[in-house]
Amino acid sequence: QVQLVESGGGLVQAGGSLRLSCAASGRTFSRYAMGWFRQAPGKEREFVAAISWSGGSVYYADSVKGRFTISRDNAKNTVYLQMNSLKAEDTAVYYCAARRVVQVTSLPLEYDYWGQGTQVTVSS
Repeated sequence: QVQLVESGGGLVQAGGSLRLSCAASGRTFSRYAMGWFRQAPGKEREFVAAISWSGGSVYYADSVKGRFTISRDNAKNTVYLQMNSLKAEDTAVYYCAARRVVQVTSLPLEYDYWGQGTQVTVSS
């Protein structure tokens, strides 16, 4: 069992930056692929970014490519999402997810564990 706790959300002006963190419990964190997803009001949950167990493979949604960076620190059981040049359309609840295999994927159904989410609001 893995528990995920997100932090770092908040209110920021357009063009600003935020860094989200996701702290994971469990001794096998390094064996999990990790992903970030988001869900805006009235919309389906969408993929944002994913990272393999080693950090060697990363994958981004086209809408965030070049602005967001996913990374992980296996020694700290933590995955990060650095968000720069934020836009109003980035406003959503951001969720961290873990997958019990090493490969990355953008499909929410392929993830086994989810955090409670953290709200990101970008004012224009």
